[in-house]
Amino acid sequence: MKLLALVENPEGACCRYRVRPFGPALEQLGIQMEIAGLAKSPWRRVRQLLQAGRADGVLLQRKLLPIWQLLLLRWRAGRLMYDVDDALFQRDSYHPKGAESWQRAFGFWAAVYAADAVLAGNPFLADRVARYIGPQRVYRVPTCVDSRRYPIAQHQRAGAEIMLVWIGQARNLPSLQYVQPALAEAARRIPGLSVRVICDQFPRLEGIQVLPYPWSAETETLALAEADIGICWLPPDTWSLGKCGLKVLQYMAAGLPVVANPVGIHQKLIQHGKTGFLAEGPAEWAEAIGRLASDPALRHRMGQQARAIVEREYDQQQWASRWARIVAGVLRPLDQKDQEFRKGFQEQEDHLVQSLRGIVGESG
Repeated sequence: MKLLALVENPEGACCRYRVRPFGPALEQLGIQMEIAGLAKSPWRRVRQLLQAGRADGVLLQRKLLPIWQLLLLRWRAGRLMYDVDDALFQRDSYHPKGAESWQRAFGFWAAVYAADAVLAGNPFLADRVARYIGPQRVYRVPTCVDSRRYPIAQHQRAGAEIMLVWIGQARNLPSLQYVQPALAEAARRIPGLSVRVICDQFPRLEGIQVLPYPWSAETETLALAEADIGICWLPPDTWSLGKCGLKVLQYMAAGLPVVANPVGIHQKLIQHGKTGFLAEGPAEWAEAIGRLASDPALRHRMGQQARAIVEREYDQQQWASRWARIVAGVLRPLDQKDQEFRKGFQEQEDHLVQSLRGIVGESG
């Protein structure tokens, strides 16, 4: 059997953490996975979607396709799965147009309705999808990390020269501007405090030294282990509720205690007082960072507990077989109920598909 995974970027974080690691587990079940980036050209994408029928099933990751492309994929895919790890039914927290978007809301509904199964990255997303299609076709699959790749922080520094660390994509850098007053207050109390920013762009934060560290897949794990405390801040909004906590999991895998605000997935991943601190406002952040900065043994103990949680609950090795079994179950031969569902859906799309076939044929 063959699974075709259609992703926006085969080298992007979403594919690297939520799809690619599980290929070997699929192979053990006799399923070969091909990962392909969605074509940018509309007509090349049409050909790509038409050829999707050569696989036994398709996993569409994140992308909200135009409705005519989604219908084409649904028509061609023997089985269709949709992987979601963000609140894609709206715009992100920092979008200049604001959060609400009826186009995204409709596109999200269409994607989950068309799918035979939806893999949701956290309970909030799973509940949201279940509102549309019921819980039977929804599977909660958290974003996971390969803890074997992460060396563990040694926590030898104390007081001065403590290094915080933040890792993420450039589009999420505004979060550091929001937490800047808290970092500046911590730096005022702790001489020499700095923050390593692992990214491809770097901010200027008044009141605290920023140490730029260009991101690469080869060096990110060591760059984290060289730090002392991981930090993360999420806006208190719906978009943040859809986040799956990748950077927090990376900190935890590296044996770092985490300081973050009590929003969304932070409240599930971080055990306050055991693996880090949930803090609000500059005073609480400065107090939490100060406590960790002055006590290497506390950082070590919290980091060890954080690492254990990742190994037990969020490790790719732990989830690989479960992910593969979910996919294999979806790829099973269509039973009568499934055939009736597909027939009803196909009756709505046949006219559009016939039109598209004519267009593609004329364009060559």
